[in-house]
Amino acid sequence: MGGAKTKRMPRAVREQQMLDAAVRIFGQRGYMAASMDEIAELAGVSKPLVYLYLNSKEDLFTACIRREAAALTEAVRAGVRTDLPADQQLWDGLKAFFAHTAEHPDAWSVLHLQARTHGEPFTGEVAAMREEIVAFVTRLVAVAAREAHRDPDLAEHEVAGLAEALVGAAESLAAWANGTPGITAREAAATLMNFAWSGMGNLMRGRPWVPPTEA
Repeated sequence: MGGAKTKRMPRAVREQQMLDAAVRIFGQRGYMAASMDEIAELAGVSKPLVYLYLNSKEDLFTACIRREAAALTEAVRAGVRTDLPADQQLWDGLKAFFAHTAEHPDAWSVLHLQARTHGEPFTGEVAAMREEIVAFVTRLVAVAAREAHRDPDLAEHEVAGLAEALVGAAESLAAWANGTPGITAREAAATLMNFAWSGMGNLMRGRPWVPPTEA
């Protein structure tokens, strides 16, 4: 360990090493229980160097949230080909989302559990990521509506509501899948696709579910 602490490397590389260690500790132990000593030890650096690079525990946690939020958003965007039919785009986006959250469970814990339970500025960082993903899914739903109707008749607020519901369901399902042995990313994506697209498909074809008339 001592050799690792004295080894010279570019600052950017060293900082990513610290963030890797911090994500693991924050994700597994939680923000409050995590210590800078543990993070420094796992990163193979001194605690003063962590403070020198990242200022404070709060700043370190914020940097972790920003990095992992950007990585998740990019993974979802990169997984979708816009030249494919709408259902294929949604399927590919869900696969990319669940694959990323399964491959990076500590990062997902930081984003979905830790950041949301410790107030500002952390909740604001996660909210910004979520807004970006919701906006992306909203565009996918709008594409589906255009494909189903040459003159889309889905109200803007309905498209936005469907996107919010899909993202919320994906977040909950990812947390469940990561905590349930044997559930693959593809299975999780298929579960949500079957749940969502069957209903959305009827909606796009102009056959929405209508509540029964109340007495």
